[in-house]
Amino acid sequence: MYVAGNRFKLLFNGQDYFPELISAIELAQQEVFLESYLFEADEVGIAVMQALIAAALRGVRVNLQLDGFGAGNLPLAWREQLADSGVRLLFFRPEVKILSLDRQRLRRLHRKLAVIDARIAFIGGINILSDFEPDQPELAARYDYAVSMAGPLVAQLHESADHLWRHTAWVQLKKNWAKKSTIKPSSTLSGRARGQFLYRDNLRHRHDIEREYLRAILHAKSEIIIANAYFLPGYRLRHALIYAAKRGVNVVLLVQGRVDHALLHYASRGFYQQFLSAGIQIYEYQKGFMHAKVATIDGIWATVGSSNIDPFSLLLAREANIFVCEKQFACELRMDLKRALQEDAVQIKKSDVERDRWIYRVLPWLCHAAVRLMMGMSGYGGRRYLE
Repeated sequence: MYVAGNRFKLLFNGQDYFPELISAIELAQQEVFLESYLFEADEVGIAVMQALIAAALRGVRVNLQLDGFGAGNLPLAWREQLADSGVRLLFFRPEVKILSLDRQRLRRLHRKLAVIDARIAFIGGINILSDFEPDQPELAARYDYAVSMAGPLVAQLHESADHLWRHTAWVQLKKNWAKKSTIKPSSTLSGRARGQFLYRDNLRHRHDIEREYLRAILHAKSEIIIANAYFLPGYRLRHALIYAAKRGVNVVLLVQGRVDHALLHYASRGFYQQFLSAGIQIYEYQKGFMHAKVATIDGIWATVGSSNIDPFSLLLAREANIFVCEKQFACELRMDLKRALQEDAVQIKKSDVERDRWIYRVLPWLCHAAVRLMMGMSGYGGRRYLE
């Protein structure tokens, strides 16, 4: 359900996000929740850690929850500094057996979310790490987005962060950390924007994010722009986009051009021919590494979050997205996406795909078959991703 009275601010890359996040932590008076998949030991990680430690030392209750796989290499010295200062650190599903075949280890905490004093919140796709690749200085900053927000909707993000924190604490037998937050979120109206917070878990909210994407795509009238780093949609999303293009909607996809995760990268190319034949435009981002997971439709609807459109995000990981119905916000995101399409990406033509060497025509289907096999062996997805 969309809630009115909110203020949303679009943040571009870590250059915008980290100063605002750190400033909010520095102003925290009672409580900080911070969730991230990655937390790297670089200059950004140091700055965020120092802000968390300073907050804890002045009496703020700081709850830091990181993914046990993505952030499992957090230095021991850092963990000790956090603990000594009073920062409460939890790892979601910590990796105990590295070579374990237990399918449960695929369920990762992929959310990037922060809530400070239950009055301001941040959500998006940006991990706690530098925008720049240390071994590839020639590349542009990692392309991503986040949102800062205030208003009645913050209460839902606060409840979700608190609930997940308490669940993880109980599972790890930290009962003293599993007490429900006593802070009452403010219901003060901070703006006029309508927004909806949706998350994916493995109980009642397994398909909420996917369903909202489908609803918006099916109601699109003129334009759909999706920028998604790992784009491997299931049957329903694929055909919703194709149907939209066939009824005259201008459908544009911006995907990763540089090879980051090879399996998903090449598997996603397996649908290029089908999409291009339906009239969907495809662009590959080339200026650097793209990590965005955003979309805008008809210049009035937009989403920013952590969820990729692939089986791992939509069927396995814990994800969180914000959906906004406000022309100003949607247009600001649309304008930046159009800039990236024109300046930083290369359009893929049907003739380009047809002229590819045979290995690059076969490789996508081999990778897609591998993804299907992995999903089938894990028992996740059923026919949703095996069609």
